[in-house]
Amino acid sequence: MKNILVIGATGQIGSELTMELRRRYPDGRIVAGYIPGSEPKGALADSGPSAIVDITDEQQIAETVSCYRIDTIYNLAALLSAVAEAKPQLAWKIGIGGLFNVLEVAREKQCSVFTPSSIGVFGADAPKEKTPQDTVRSPSTMYGVTKVTGELLSDYYFRRFGVDTRSVRFPGLISYVTPPGGGTTDYAVDIFYSATGHRHFTCPIAAGTYMDMMYMPDALQAAIQIMEADPARLKHRNAFNITAMSFDPETIYRQIRRYVPDFTMEYRVDPLRQAIAASWPDSLDDTCAREEWDWQPRYDLDAMTRDMLEKIQLIVDHE
Repeated sequence: MKNILVIGATGQIGSELTMELRRRYPDGRIVAGYIPGSEPKGALADSGPSAIVDITDEQQIAETVSCYRIDTIYNLAALLSAVAEAKPQLAWKIGIGGLFNVLEVAREKQCSVFTPSSIGVFGADAPKEKTPQDTVRSPSTMYGVTKVTGELLSDYYFRRFGVDTRSVRFPGLISYVTPPGGGTTDYAVDIFYSATGHRHFTCPIAAGTYMDMMYMPDALQAAIQIMEADPARLKHRNAFNITAMSFDPETIYRQIRRYVPDFTMEYRVDPLRQAIAASWPDSLDDTCAREEWDWQPRYDLDAMTRDMLEKIQLIVDHE
């Protein structure tokens, strides 16, 4: 039986991951951890237990873990890149102070821990093309700094205390379920809503700016698969490069126009988000993930585009 606590269960990844975990482990107990003001709603609320879990409160985490006999924690609490730049102190408090709390509880209660990292750990010093698993990590953003620190701290708790910590470096994630939350790559979500709405998009990222992206179903699969992987095969833990596709705004615009011919786009570059995007790699090398736990994405750009347009149109028609 799997008893899993998802901290940040009402966020962009958490809301979908919690539901997927409940589908995968119907005999388990999948607890949706949330903070007041972001209570689970609809199917997320109705399909399983939930609990108030503030990641900055170690005692609250420990009490929830004990109450539900949790064996695995998915720690998804974080501020996204652009928001973290505006609120660096809060980003550190949640990203690192919160992670410390989770790891201490995991050490005491013998839990496994998944804490997602990001393409944001890499800076201008890393190779831009096919950025390798093991290379310099010198981010220029607070978001990236917290992710690098989180990787190192998680590895430390594994080596020092034997806590089973595992992670992946997510690229930009694209989903039709949860609205964007202030990430640099969120334009690649917004563009689909514009394509199915008023047919025009104002892009905040400059043409020619390539970034790795992934469709949310693949991201959910990666988060679950890494935690199910045979630990004897893992040479790395925190965190694995994973990728599915790399594109710039013009590429995804042209792909959408194949299905929405009257769709138009203009550029109005956001200097902050552009600076962040320019500091990240154009593409990642995920060979280690493929070799150590058989990672393999299912969606390429065309498959994702068709599914996104179809799903968003269903939402629009329902409304």
